Amino acid sequence: METLFEHAGGQEALHRFIDLFYGSVLADPLLKPLFGEGKPHHVAHLTAFTAETFGGPDTFTREMGGFLGLIAAHRGWKITEEQRRRFVDLYMAAADKAGLPGDEPFRQALREHVEFGSQVARQNSHAETDDQLHPLREVPKWSWPDS
Repeated sequence: METLFEHAGGQEALHRFIDLFYGSVLADPLLKPLFGEGKPHHVAHLTAFTAETFGGPDTFTREMGGFLGLIAAHRGWKITEEQRRRFVDLYMAAADKAGLPGDEPFRQALREHVEFGSQVARQNSHAETDDQLHPLREVPKWSWPDS
């Protein structure tokens, strides 16, 4: 069965998508404080994370600090529910702008992916102890709905 990574158009399509998304995040007054003035590695890291999650290369885990690095990056940020929802909305809007496939199964998987990931990030951003972190400790493998 085709992976979400392949269906999305591979590395190039995901990079285009994440680059557009990140541009919208940096232009958003609610989210910009979480991302600073723009760190070039954010696009590369989120592209690699998304690719790996969707069945592409494991570059994020092998070369970019993996999931434990992602946990550390979110700790202490105290992401609000309003910020989390805006993140999801901008992510889905960027998928449209980037021309990612619009078929319902893919879009459902994309939305479930960002909803879940943003919930994990929000929880981890509020954790004051390791026991309060979300139990996920590795890059999740996402697939088609009902597969």
